[in-house]
Amino acid sequence: MKKNQKIIYKNSIQKEFLKHKNGKNFEIFFPKIIKNILLNINNSKYLFNTLNDNFKLSFNSKDLHFFKKFKTVVVIGMGGSILGAKAIYTFLKKKIKKDFLFLDNIDENKLKEIKNKKKLEKILFIIISKSGNTIETLSNIKVLKIIKKKSKNIIVISEKNQNHLYSLVKKMQLFHIEHRRYIGGRYSVLSEVGMVPAFLMGINILELRKNLLSYLMGKNKNILKDSSIKLAKILQKNKLNTIIFLNYTPELNNFLYWCQQLIAESLGKKGKGFLPVVSPAPKDHHSLLQLYLDGPKNKLFYIFSKETDKKDKTKIDFLKNKKLSQVKTAQKNSFLKSLKNKGIPYREFKIKDFDEQTLGELFSYFMLETSIIGKLVNINPFDQPAVEEVKINTTKILL
Repeated sequence: MKKNQKIIYKNSIQKEFLKHKNGKNFEIFFPKIIKNILLNINNSKYLFNTLNDNFKLSFNSKDLHFFKKFKTVVVIGMGGSILGAKAIYTFLKKKIKKDFLFLDNIDENKLKEIKNKKKLEKILFIIISKSGNTIETLSNIKVLKIIKKKSKNIIVISEKNQNHLYSLVKKMQLFHIEHRRYIGGRYSVLSEVGMVPAFLMGINILELRKNLLSYLMGKNKNILKDSSIKLAKILQKNKLNTIIFLNYTPELNNFLYWCQQLIAESLGKKGKGFLPVVSPAPKDHHSLLQLYLDGPKNKLFYIFSKETDKKDKTKIDFLKNKKLSQVKTAQKNSFLKSLKNKGIPYREFKIKDFDEQTLGELFSYFMLETSIIGKLVNINPFDQPAVEEVKINTTKILL
């Protein structure tokens, strides 16, 4: 068991899943990748500059002070433009006093629900699209009819170039924050894309951005090295192709959906990749567990849980007065025992503190690990050619 201050990690991956013939010596290449990251971390045009303590957000508290008065906020975006903000909201919801809604699909019912709310001008709308041309986002704001000249309840985050959204900003004189071109959507949560919604949630964004480089140095680097190399070997071998996020902690659900996109889009290339599946537990013990333990042996399990809640005062009399949190822990430990008995590989992540710094470390860790795995197996972890192909074809069909 390897520990840091906020999160406990464990890798239980049998050697048979790590053997790959004629493969690269990942142990040699890993330090070279880390060295390259550290050499470029101060470069303001480098993606992982967002992890640097010196990263400068393109807004300050004064810019957003006016918008803090809104008690209801609707965030509109797709994929990496919105998943990070959703993850922040659910992870830290106990600290948030406002009502946030997330429109991240073409959902007629949700659109109708928002349109039916009284006095839309009393709702703050945060519209996020890196390209400024995201069809779903543009369609949603068109249907909602929220854009008016000099609207005081609109924040737009997009690239500052000739795109539909930025053209609308200039024409209608809306409040705009620049989305930097070099920061890809699924890696953007620690930039303005995630920090603007977080700030308006009342979250301490300095704490959220604290200690983001801890996995690139010291003892924590060993956690990153061990996991990245093992996962690169598994990806290279291409036999374990599904990651099951078995989650015993509801606060993490939206973080795992953020993680799902990160892993799928970054590593799903050249006939390789992991299919990440978010599986809530213990609910899925009663629907998918049979398949998980006795079905195809193509899965790697990520088990997410939290330390037993000391504030849990529940007592279940027919279980010898056990607490509800103890029931969950028993179910998780029983599942882990079955994985061990059957020789099924897994990783364990136990959350000790649900605060800003923990979530920031989780974001940082998974972004670094995913990109390093891609580099080790000669996959570009930052592009998404298949996604762009579908976007282009959709535009051709519609126009």
